[in-house]
Amino acid sequence: MPPQLLPASAAAFAPRASSVNVVLGSKIEPWLTQTLKRINRVKRPLNSVAQHQRCLTETLSSANALWTLASLMVTKAPESDLRQDANPLVEAISNYQLITVEAYIVHVDMVLRNEVAFKLTPESIEALIDYHKDIHCADAKANTYDWSEKEQQCKKLHNDFIQAVNKYVFRTHVSALEGLEEDGAGELLCGKSEEVKTNILGMFKPLLPPPPKPVDGMHGEMHHNMHHDMHHDMHQEMHHEMHPDMHHHEMQQMHHTPSPPLPYTQPVGYGNNFGWDRYHEYTMI
Repeated sequence: MPPQLLPASAAAFAPRASSVNVVLGSKIEPWLTQTLKRINRVKRPLNSVAQHQRCLTETLSSANALWTLASLMVTKAPESDLRQDANPLVEAISNYQLITVEAYIVHVDMVLRNEVAFKLTPESIEALIDYHKDIHCADAKANTYDWSEKEQQCKKLHNDFIQAVNKYVFRTHVSALEGLEEDGAGELLCGKSEEVKTNILGMFKPLLPPPPKPVDGMHGEMHHNMHHDMHHDMHQEMHHEMHPDMHHHEMQQMHHTPSPPLPYTQPVGYGNNFGWDRYHEYTMI
């Protein structure tokens, strides 16, 4: 099935539309009817598809229809400016802040893909961009060494984040509307907020410096040693091929070389008058 196109209000940097795009099927799910009855202060008739669509569209198009997608615990300042305290609670309160990621619904499809699409509010986008610029990029610059294009690379890192956070649209199953509350506000259920948190944190990319260049001296020495060893091995191989007999003779000499003589000991059974002082003369005959 081809992906369903989102309305223009879901595009990056697009303003919020005055009305949410809601597409319902020919049969209304019972949970949707129960949800709409629960959130409506004034009882409204919900006896047809058209009545359900009108009620849901008006509810989600309200200016107060803001959904809490996730909450991010982040630092208030770069690492170098964080406060250290013997009390962990005081340190946590002083150094950390909570960014609440809010969004509004731009699209409901209960026909083709059974999904609902959320787009971040301008306030949430601004808060994430400020944190990325003032804290994330500052830490990234402090934790990497300097190179000629470091500042330009950091600017590109921040610009890429601005594009990504403005393009971000969270799409999930339409059953997320069960978290709908009065005035069209709501909160994600069933662990969906963790998915949003993972997606947003994945936009915070590291600052990658270029790989270090190889040292010419070390490269030259390694090349020389490799060339010398290769030349030596080739020389030995050619020598053995040209003089196989000599090699065979050398191997025979290695196998037949007599061992050095052991020191002589007196034979058992001979007395002291054998004449050991002249024994070497007899052995030479």
